[in-house]
Amino acid sequence: MNSLTQPAPGVGQRPNGQPPGGDSLLVAPQATRVGAGQFIRMPDIYPDFPYRWVSWDDWLAKVNTMVNARLSASTVTNVIGWELWNEPDYTWNTSAAGNFNDGWVRTHRAVRALDAQTPIVGPSTAVYDRSWMQSFLTRARDTGTLPDIICWHELTNPTRIATDIADYRNLESSLGISPRRISINEYAAPAEVDVPGRIASYVAKLERAGVESAHRAFWYEYGTMNGLVVNNNQPTGTWWLYKWYGDMAGSMVTTATTTTTGLDGFAAYDGTRKIVNVVFGNEAGTNTVNLTGLGALGSSVRVTLLSSPSSGRFTAVTAPAAVSSTTRTVSNGQLSVSVPNMVATSAYQLVVEPASGVPSYQQRYEAENAAPFRAERLTAAGASGGGYVGRIDNSGTPRTDSYVDFVVNVPAARAYTMTIGYANGTGATATQGLAYNGGAWSTVSYPPTAGWGQFGATVSTSVTLRAGYNVIRLAKGSPFFAGGTGYAELDYIQLT
Repeated sequence: MNSLTQPAPGVGQRPNGQPPGGDSLLVAPQATRVGAGQFIRMPDIYPDFPYRWVSWDDWLAKVNTMVNARLSASTVTNVIGWELWNEPDYTWNTSAAGNFNDGWVRTHRAVRALDAQTPIVGPSTAVYDRSWMQSFLTRARDTGTLPDIICWHELTNPTRIATDIADYRNLESSLGISPRRISINEYAAPAEVDVPGRIASYVAKLERAGVESAHRAFWYEYGTMNGLVVNNNQPTGTWWLYKWYGDMAGSMVTTATTTTTGLDGFAAYDGTRKIVNVVFGNEAGTNTVNLTGLGALGSSVRVTLLSSPSSGRFTAVTAPAAVSSTTRTVSNGQLSVSVPNMVATSAYQLVVEPASGVPSYQQRYEAENAAPFRAERLTAAGASGGGYVGRIDNSGTPRTDSYVDFVVNVPAARAYTMTIGYANGTGATATQGLAYNGGAWSTVSYPPTAGWGQFGATVSTSVTLRAGYNVIRLAKGSPFFAGGTGYAELDYIQLT
């Protein structure tokens, strides 16, 4: 899990008639264990949806209470944004509260008076509308209250995503606003959100558009991971699509489709294991997936095809269905795979790997695919996979601490050698804290290297991991850690 949107501390929201729940500060330890950041949705302090406005005195008092509660949570480090309102184009009471743009400025200033660090997210409209967004951005620009992360919802059709994002970037540029990070923190309509084939189309288009984060909308009962789990611990059909997505390693690769409304997908290539992983759907009948650039896999490859049905959110799907497993010949680095009898509502996974076999588990984890907090994903030609995490610079408070969490999956409980690819351009040895699974801290030392963004140097240490999933944190600053010295950039970790 990358990130999620949760209700404010002291939540009053009663989704679908349930008791209030999902308090972001109470959810924080669970989210942190899987490397997930949180947007705090402030208006969910109200019990009803659409929200029932009381008064400005009431709202500003609530804002103060929420922000102070977060400031007092000294071990919560995964809050990545204050979402000041939710769907103002639908839920803002103009007659009682005044113009939303004025209300945004007032609320932004109230939050910033208490918390100058945490990013602010908005306007979080129910749909993207250029004229609405232009009015909002102009007022925010002129008052110094621009959001750090631009957000809106895509709840009607995945074919809008590319056009909406392109239009926003054009608008942003025309207003002289520096590029903002983009989050689509609700996507897919109620009739689509539990249909794996349809979600494959949404994820493909969100990946292609380069959004920073996207969240499933929270419309369901607690304990269902927004409809991905039934009976508290059993996967639904849609779970498997996200499982395939989450298991992608290495680098995302370019995908192209011949239609905006039908077959679409997303893909990754793990260059250390020579595995191509493609997830697709949203079309019926017999279709073809064409792959290029497969030269490194050799001339003979194993092609495995799985499918997951649209089971709804009340029916468990214990495992995806095996469609086929064949050995194929690659010609000029290219391969075409025919997929017969597709069901438009189902999602499909195509895995291509050398016929000679691959390592039994993922050993290399790219830093840019991990969970960085108060740090930046950057690119460099010499980095493993072309990316790394830098500017891991801060320590001292739970709002500024910088760290990177790697969620790793190993086959056996034992001691592993962890090799860290890094760069350190300070000219002196730097240090970071190392902890895993919430255990004791140790220190990793990084001797100086040729310069920033220049990789090839490694250091090694030992970590004792349990079988299955583990969370490994490398930190400049983190709760219960006094702080590292100097600075270092992270390229990858490798477990052997």
